[in-house]
Amino acid sequence: MEKIAIAADHAGFEYKEAIKTLLSKKFEVIDFGTNSSDSVDYPDYVHPAANAVEEGECDYGIVICGSGNGVQITANKHQ
Repeated sequence: MEKIAIAADHAGFEYKEAIKTLLSKKFEVIDFGTNSSDSVDYPDYVHPAANAVEEGECDYGIVICGSGNGVQITANKHQ
């Protein structure tokens, strides 16, 4: 079964949970957080998710934040 890494900041928490529910029907979803809508620093969650894809532990990765800009810049620091 393919594995998908997923991570979000506080603004993307509810979206992450909804996407995770849908994807878990066909994929193994590895949730890297955050685990609530409390304010957090998104790199703390995006870097581990991106590392999992980069190192082959997960096949794909999804990162979510309020604007999408911060998480994509962080994720793009990884191969």
